[in-house]
Amino acid sequence: MVDTEPPPRLEGKYAAIVICWFLGIGGLFAWNSMLTIVDYYIYLFPKYHPSRVLTIVYQPFAFGTLAILAYNEAKINTRLRNLFGYTVFFFGILALLILDLATSGKGGIGTFIGICIVSGVFGISDAHVQGGMVGDLSYMLPEFIQSFLAGSAASGAIISVLRLITKAVFENSPNGLRKGAILFFALSAFFEFLCVVLYASVFPKLAIVKYYRSKTASEGSKTVTADLAAAGIQTSPGEATEDSKQQERKGMKQLFVENIDYALDLFLIYVLTLSIFPGFLSEDTGSHSLGTWYALVLIAMFNICDLLGRYIPLVKILNLESRKLIMIAVISRFLLIPAFYFTAKYGTQGWMILLTSFLGLTNGYLTICVFTSAPKGYKGPEQNALGNMLVLCLLGGLFAGVTLDWLWLIGKGW
Repeated sequence: MVDTEPPPRLEGKYAAIVICWFLGIGGLFAWNSMLTIVDYYIYLFPKYHPSRVLTIVYQPFAFGTLAILAYNEAKINTRLRNLFGYTVFFFGILALLILDLATSGKGGIGTFIGICIVSGVFGISDAHVQGGMVGDLSYMLPEFIQSFLAGSAASGAIISVLRLITKAVFENSPNGLRKGAILFFALSAFFEFLCVVLYASVFPKLAIVKYYRSKTASEGSKTVTADLAAAGIQTSPGEATEDSKQQERKGMKQLFVENIDYALDLFLIYVLTLSIFPGFLSEDTGSHSLGTWYALVLIAMFNICDLLGRYIPLVKILNLESRKLIMIAVISRFLLIPAFYFTAKYGTQGWMILLTSFLGLTNGYLTICVFTSAPKGYKGPEQNALGNMLVLCLLGGLFAGVTLDWLWLIGKGW
């Protein structure tokens, strides 16, 4: 096996952190683009509840695909998995752009079905990228996974700010909504292509990344072989007694039992978040002085505060590591449900913006606390498996959340 001594001063640490941030952006940029231009889709398809339908189409594909991938994670080529995800994101965005241009921005059930198909494809891509990247980074430095997850939130924040800008620029021009949507499709395609290049050619060649992948390969992992080969490192299976070490690693069931509180934390965090965002914020907050800007401002505040929340744990004194305190914080967030209900019914838009900001801040903060704490104390292959399992629980929470989001429509004609 290759030398697994850490490189002097761990060269490439900060470059890896930056690349992880961009890879995180690419992991959700396409999907967040679709969510953020929901005002355009609501205009095209006013009777189809696109903010809710597109989300509920996306989630089963993401959850089902990741369940299969997580179950077989020890046998899967991580390099091909992640490259497949980013590449499909790129072609999915191109498909949306071509569909809009081919129909000249007209609505109709056929166009809506086509958009729903792309939404499902995005779910499949998300399962490949999110589970693959989180698993891959779980056996490296905690800063890497924090940066990747911060990038995921940054994609929403960047897109929300750009959406507000494009709405202001194109608001009074013909087909202003459509022009903004086309701009988003173009930006998304660029970011996805950038991620393919970064992951394929730059990230695997960083010294610190080669060190951690070599280390986890020496512990029995077969998922990193292709990435090591891309970096010019060949492994020798017989030399490292991989078979015996593979048998020593804990199975998925044992990892789940040992980390059931972390799994439940992530499930509950995203059940709550997705039962409110984006459907409730887009359609059920009433009419206010901000008019058509109101839903966009709420979504932007959620995304920006979600991003800020993911950087709070970098301050050591603010990093919540106690498993009991994390669980208490997660359960306490459910008080936001009656808070949002009564604020939407009786409160002003200022209170709604404040609540939405708090929802985003706690979502990002608690997500990072769980993902950086859970892998500690495990071997590389176990950390990879645990990362996949935790992302699966997260997506399970997303799926349950977008389903429960429809309950807000009770008494409103449904």
